[in-house]
Formats: sequence, C-alpha cells, structure tokens
Amino acid sequence: MQRTSGLLLHLTSLPGRFGIGDLGAESRRFIDFLAAAGQRWWQLLPINPTGYGNSPYSAFSAFAGNPLLISPDELAAAGDLDEDDLAAWRLAPEHTDYGHAWRCRRQLLPQAAGRFFRQAGKARKATFDTFCAEQAFWLNDYALFQALREHFGNRDWTRWPEPIRDRREEALRNWGERLAGRILQLKYEQFVFFEQWRKLKKHAGRHGIGLFGDMPIFVALDSADVWCNRPLFRLDGQGQPTAVAGVPPDYFSERGQRWGTPLYDWPAHQAQDFSWWKARLRWNLQLFELLRIDHFRGFAACWVIPADSEDATGGAWEQVPGDRLFRSLTDELGVLPLVAEDLGIITDDVTALKRRWGWPGMKVLQFAFDSGPDNPYLPHNHEENCVVYTGTHDNDTTLGWWQKLDGHARNRVRSYLMRSCRDMPRELIREAMASVARLCILPVQDILALPSTARMNRPGAPSGNWTWRLPDDALTDALASELRRLTERYGRLA
Repeated sequence: MQRTSGLLLHLTSLPGRFGIGDLGAESRRFIDFLAAAGQRWWQLLPINPTGYGNSPYSAFSAFAGNPLLISPDELAAAGDLDEDDLAAWRLAPEHTDYGHAWRCRRQLLPQAAGRFFRQAGKARKATFDTFCAEQAFWLNDYALFQALREHFGNRDWTRWPEPIRDRREEALRNWGERLAGRILQLKYEQFVFFEQWRKLKKHAGRHGIGLFGDMPIFVALDSADVWCNRPLFRLDGQGQPTAVAGVPPDYFSERGQRWGTPLYDWPAHQAQDFSWWKARLRWNLQLFELLRIDHFRGFAACWVIPADSEDATGGAWEQVPGDRLFRSLTDELGVLPLVAEDLGIITDDVTALKRRWGWPGMKVLQFAFDSGPDNPYLPHNHEENCVVYTGTHDNDTTLGWWQKLDGHARNRVRSYLMRSCRDMPRELIREAMASVARLCILPVQDILALPSTARMNRPGAPSGNWTWRLPDDALTDALASELRRLTERYGRLA
C-alpha cells in the first residue's frame, strides 16, 4: 500500500435536504473536497439497511443497501419523481432525523417505483432486469424478508407464523405470490440504491479517491441472512440463539458489550466450503477498494455469552477456524484488500493470525498515552503495515477527549509530544500524519476541531448515537488547502 491518507465520514453525516445524508450531490461534493485536500481514501461505516437504534452495525441484510441513503434528488434526475414530489419532504436538521428520513422514503420510493415500471425506457428496464438476475442470490430472499416483516407489523422473523418462519416450501410460494407487488418495489429500491452507488463510485474513481468500507463480522438475528441460512448459525428450534456474541470488559465498557448477535456454526460453514462468506466478501469488494473487517479478533476466538445473560461478564472465549476461512477465501477471490480492526483485548493468537495473512491493523492515538513506552499505540511502536487514526467512530472527538483528560494525563501527552498542546487536536493530527503507518485516517470531526457534541457513537449507550451531521459549508477551500499542505509535508499526497 502506498503512503496515503484519508478521512472518515459516514454517509448519514453528510449535509442533505431530506433529513439524512445520502447518495446525492453532497456525496460527490465531499469527494471533490477529498481530492482538493490531497486525500486518497474516503472511509465509511457499513451501508446496509438499519433497524431499531439506527446502528450501521446491526442490519437487516449483509448485502442490501440502506434505502434511507437513496437520494430523492437523484430519483427526480432519473425521471422517477417530479420536483414537486419532493417539496413537502425537504428538511435539513442539524442532526440526522431518522424518523423524517424513513417517512420520506416510505412515501417517495413506492411512488418512484410505480412511475419507473410505468414509464421507464427499455434500456433502463433492461438494466433493472439484469440487476435482479445478477443479484438474485441475495435480492430475492431480502425482498421477501422485508415484505414479510412489514406485513407482520415489523416483528422479527422468529415471531412469524411457523410455516413461513421455518421457510416451508408451500409457505414461501404462497407468500411470494401474495406480496409480489411489494417485493417488486423492494427490488426497485435496491436497484436505485446501487445505481446511485455506481455513480458515486465512478465519480470517486475519476478523482483518484478510493472507497474504504466496513464489514461487521456478525450479522443481526433479525436479518434476511439468518432467516435464510439458519443451519449456519447457533440457533434452537424456534430460531432463537443458544448463545450470543459480544466482548468482555474493556476500555469502552466496564461490563463488556453484549451485542446479542447470533454466533456462527463454524463446522456448518466449513462443510459448505465457506460459500456464504465467499459471496459476502465478493460483493463487498465490488463496492469498495479497501475493506475494514470489524472485530477481527473474532476470527481467532470469539467471546461467547450465554443467551440468558444480561451482560457480557459471564462469557468465555471459543476458538474460531480463521486460517481455514481465509485460505478458502483467498483461494477463491485472490489477494484480499482488508484492514483488520484489532482494537480491544488482543492476544498473541490474534496478532499472529493478522500477520500470517499480511493485513494491516489499526493504531488509535487516543489509546496511546495511558501506560508506558511499550504501549503499542504510541507512534514509536507503529509499523508501516498499519492504519493510524486519531480516533474512530467509537471514540470521542479528539478535542472532546483532550478536554476530558485530567491534569496528569494531559502532562503525559505533552511530555511525549514535546509540545504545549494548546492547539489540540492539530497536535495529534500532525502526529498521526507523521507516523510510519502507510495509511492515516482522520475523522472529519477532528479536522474541524469539534467538541464531544460531534461524537458519532458511544458504545453501550442505548440511544443518541449515529446522528451527528456535517454543518453546511464547513469544508472550505481554505481547509482543503491546509490539509493538502499537511499531507504533502508528511509524504502522503496521493
């Protein structure tokens, strides 16, 4: 990997006119800023359809795109809506308004689908048919799953009537016929999502910007993936997990994190030569040039929590056949452009697994100053094959982090950096840019020197996350020039 840098910003955080950032003009405007600032990468959070809590790490599908990210403006430009259709839905709140975004798309997307099927030209309809055929391996199940979920009052699939819960052939056929109209609309939603994604990706490519994605290791219980692939997960006869995933107590949570996601039945995956994983990686690598694997340590061993435990403290480690999985994936897909999220409790087996496959790990500078000189996050302990961050979406902003440090902790930072740190977060940004790490990623909140109110996520907090939005006109030409000079100074110009 060439020595480069980039910015971290989720699509929902972009400015926009319909309650949430989306795949419209503002996403291309952000790419223009990245190019002007000498950056090479745009790192995003997962782009899959989210449910309760709006976490991008808990999705209804590991393959589908989030319909809330579909741009109504782009639908109008494609002829599927009129400008008059959009007027009542224009809203640009300071924070993401998921309720408004959902109501807007719930009204406009079926309307756009109806016009598409009535009026679209032959070429675009043929493109739709091709998309449905090529993506049938996930699209058919996803569209049926979502149509059923809506029909049953948004109840999770384990609470559906037993014949369809258990995917009996006659029930699948009957429900597929009964909900055929809605299923077609849902396929249209995915078609236009990825139509808009391809436009974004093409714009990024023209400007030399790579899209850096994020893939959670686990999938939600209430997802098309689990409903359609029950033998691949550790579930009981009613579809309930026999144990769930999480992490033990760490920096982020003193009682650990109980994610509640079902665990993989690894022998079942191995018996299928990891075909589900191959399909998942193949699809993601069509969307992104680089892909972060969240919770990489779960490929060496995962924290298994009894399903009836209220928190993660009663869990235990279980080994995972990571090497066999990665061998099968690379035999099928070739060299995998992955980044291993190796934060938290990292044991020697996790480090060895990462190094055997040659993937870079992550170094977060906010973690660097709470122990001695052997702290692996301190810049003098970095290696070239890693990605350095000031902080991630799970951290406070760097300014917020600095403001919360006590006097002793601030003195440790000053002593190491040999600076007064009156200009935080710029001091930490410079330290990240100067690192030997080949890739440096900065959260947009840090280049704007924003306080804790701009934090994206507080792990373990049940609400209030994923709502920060970039203020209009915050990314100025002057800021792009300043960031470009810094990028050039430390040898990271793309």
